[in-house]
Amino acid sequence: MFTSIIADIEPILRLIWQDVLAHLLSPNKRLYWGYILSTLFLIMLVFTLDYRRTGQWNWRKAFGRDILLHSSSRLDSKIWFINLFIKAWVITPLLFSVAPIAIFVHNSLNNIFGVVTFTPPEDWVVLTSFTLFLFLLDDFTRFLLHWLMHKVPLLWRFHQVHHSAEVMTPLTVYRTHPLESFLYAARLLLVNAITIGIGVYLFKAKLSFYDIAGANVGVFLFNLLGSNLRHSHVWLSWGKQLENWLISPAQHQIHHSLAQEHWDKNYGTALAIWDRIWGTLVKGSEVKDELRFGINDKKINTLNDAYFGPFRRSNQKP
Repeated sequence: MFTSIIADIEPILRLIWQDVLAHLLSPNKRLYWGYILSTLFLIMLVFTLDYRRTGQWNWRKAFGRDILLHSSSRLDSKIWFINLFIKAWVITPLLFSVAPIAIFVHNSLNNIFGVVTFTPPEDWVVLTSFTLFLFLLDDFTRFLLHWLMHKVPLLWRFHQVHHSAEVMTPLTVYRTHPLESFLYAARLLLVNAITIGIGVYLFKAKLSFYDIAGANVGVFLFNLLGSNLRHSHVWLSWGKQLENWLISPAQHQIHHSLAQEHWDKNYGTALAIWDRIWGTLVKGSEVKDELRFGINDKKINTLNDAYFGPFRRSNQKP
């Protein structure tokens, strides 16, 4: 009987092991070794500049025992590991739905608008257009779903799990309820399917995008330039002008701030233009006080609270 059980779960365990390795070896994961190295470089740069300004090394504020061994950080690690199992069972099968949806989009466009008759552009135009459209649609839908997670009371119950982190480390990005993870996975599926469907309809070509080691060039650069510091206590701002266009790690930390004036601000992932349009943009230069994180009057420091609490909680803003 025991052997039978092991045989049944072996494919799931294999998927989990592959996912663990992917976090270190795949540029599509935040914990890819290249991003870790770039993060370490940026940390050294930030603290060196801070030392020149203050004469003190303040690394303990970001990586001291009070941060790394905090109950909130320990819960981040537990949720990340448990969600690997849940992803293998529930979310991974979604990936096989991209092709049917892409075909549906392509056929629907054909039925509504007819067959495209113009001469396809050069390959580099197709490649550039596909890469840019995929990046923009991906980033906008991330922004939109994130906005909905805050504005729809039922969704906010589940998104609270992420915002309940009282201290932040790069693993805090994985502090998400499985339902939220499922919604973001479904969003990604639709983005890829719609982009492929439209691309094939317009260009009648085998589609690919500009990539670096298999990751969309936009995603690669975003992760290389400090995405792991978005969930940390390392203050890295891009400056007044650039933060009109790109969301810096500091701006995402503002999004997690306990201060009421920061609630429902900086929803964006990579681009700041969506927040500018929505009127929800706050720049790093506009924040003077040290930030505190978490949600008011609600501690989520147990797995029971993280996974089952959203089904019990009423709507409660930060």
